[in-house]
Amino acid sequence: MTIDSNDYLLPPDKKVDLNKWPTSVALYAKSTKQYKELLLSHIEKLSSLQQLHYASHRQALLLIFQGMDAAGKDGAIRHVMSGINPEGCEVFSFKQPSAEQIEHDFLWRTTCRLPERGRIGIFNRSYYEEVLVVRVL
Repeated sequence: MTIDSNDYLLPPDKKVDLNKWPTSVALYAKSTKQYKELLLSHIEKLSSLQQLHYASHRQALLLIFQGMDAAGKDGAIRHVMSGINPEGCEVFSFKQPSAEQIEHDFLWRTTCRLPERGRIGIFNRSYYEEVLVVRVL
């Protein structure tokens, strides 16, 4: 199974009319049984890739899940990462900054949470949308 990312891309000069945008995608499996078999094979492959990533100890992987509250970020993380060994993965949720975090620049708290080589880090809501907020002192 391959997913064509072009199905989800839009040229920058084209306007989006959400009323005309499809809200469903084609089924990847013809039955629940076929879906479970496909999911199992993907989980095995993901697990194998994670072991290779950990053993190579050359790079880190950072996944950022951004969305509004109740957008399904937690469920997506749980589903997508179901084949990952939890020992090689860390999830960080960024909520309102603490007093210590406010004393530093805006990237400080994420920089402290970057994954080590061979590991996978997940930012559940990165708070990058706040980069554009201007504070007047």
